[in-house]
Amino acid sequence: MAKTVLIVDDDPTQRRLMQAVCERAGYFVMQAEDGEKAIEIMRTDAGRGVSVMLLDLTMPKMGGIEVLEDLRKFNVDLPVIVLTAQGGVDTVVKAMQAGANDFFVKPASPERVIVSINNALNVTTLKGEVSRLKRKAENAMGFSDVIGGSGALSACIRMGERAAASGIPILITGESGTGKEMFARAIEGSSERSGKPFVTVNCGAIPDNLVESILFGHEKGAFTGAVGKHAGKFQEANGGTIFLDEVGELPLEAQVKLLRVLQEGEVDPVGAKRPVKVDVRVISATNRNLAEEVKAGTFREDLYYRLNVFPIEVPPLRERRDDIPALIDHFIGRYNAEESRDVQGVRHEVLEVLCAQDWPGNIRQLENTIFRAVVLCEGAWLSADDFPTLTAAFEAAGVAGGPPLAEETDEADGMPIESIAATTPSRDDPISVLDREGHLRSLYDIERDLIATAIEMYNGQMSEVARRLGIGRSTLYRKVQEQGIEVRRAS
Repeated sequence: MAKTVLIVDDDPTQRRLMQAVCERAGYFVMQAEDGEKAIEIMRTDAGRGVSVMLLDLTMPKMGGIEVLEDLRKFNVDLPVIVLTAQGGVDTVVKAMQAGANDFFVKPASPERVIVSINNALNVTTLKGEVSRLKRKAENAMGFSDVIGGSGALSACIRMGERAAASGIPILITGESGTGKEMFARAIEGSSERSGKPFVTVNCGAIPDNLVESILFGHEKGAFTGAVGKHAGKFQEANGGTIFLDEVGELPLEAQVKLLRVLQEGEVDPVGAKRPVKVDVRVISATNRNLAEEVKAGTFREDLYYRLNVFPIEVPPLRERRDDIPALIDHFIGRYNAEESRDVQGVRHEVLEVLCAQDWPGNIRQLENTIFRAVVLCEGAWLSADDFPTLTAAFEAAGVAGGPPLAEETDEADGMPIESIAATTPSRDDPISVLDREGHLRSLYDIERDLIATAIEMYNGQMSEVARRLGIGRSTLYRKVQEQGIEVRRAS
């Protein structure tokens, strides 16, 4: 998903020049003709989608410094790059003190502009990742850290928020890689135990003969090798939350002691003379069907009912495909920052194939796939060649790898920036939804005009047109053919 750049300049020619530069680099663009309009945009829902601001310092009514000072009162994180015709040290220092992230003197080369934007976005992504890791270390993550807004995920989040309001035992179910631990952390971070210990135990990775010792602790000399006293995971989590991942893997002997913890709020360390009281919230997770395990005799029925007081099922990725673009965007941003890359996103036709996959490994598999693709990518956009494990899927969808196809090639790449801006169509002629008699035009006619305008606006670059219109490239070609629209590049 492309980032949005807000260009704030009172000179319409400069705005068009910057717009052409940004759009050629794959960014969406919004414009404001003065500082007051920029602040107005940033206070709306549209402003929440802005990723970086290009701000002219010298403007009538409200100058760039005033815009910066006003913006930082309600948005301290948005990266701002100032544009100035005066490159004096005093001007730069004043802008930086007001909250600017970078600056350049007009006129600047397109390469300088894009490098500045990319650096600002990478720093922002890195700050976001550092902040997320800090919240994770402080056990203060919340549901705002869960990425996606699909119906299936939203329903799951609502259940989690309700569970966080109480101390009820929670059983999180779902396939491997769906993010069950993330949900457990979000529940704790949204509860009264936020900031308290959060101890994770992978029950399937503990040897059977050490389960009781690791979970409940032991006294010195309780068994061979017990050279000292060990507190155990439940005592480590005292006052906070313990997350029992893959709880279905616990042996029956340990299940008996776990049941006592849930019933009495105390643990029996191995070799101890008396139990130890603990105040721990238990969140467990499994990818097994525990009801079937109970029938098979491998899981205690009484423990099952103790754990399954408030069940939450995390949906697999194939049931929340609408979240895939946001997840891909998040992973690209993270690995751009970590690997010092400048990948802008995924080519539209490639994204369609990625969204159509079942992803049996769920989010974990998607993340690893995007990580590998970012490392392999040699261009600005991830292509089919960057996903070698999905070659068959791309071939079946008719998506070719390699360099952009002829109809996607930007013939304007070799043109001076002034010429590119001159070919940008005017935004002052909106497509009318009414005919000359004041009646609504047909949807067919409006759609035809919109497609024709988009083709003209983006110089016949069909991949970009499809992305801007939010449709597949094959759908765009079909509509162009059906409606008899002429595709012609500006020379």
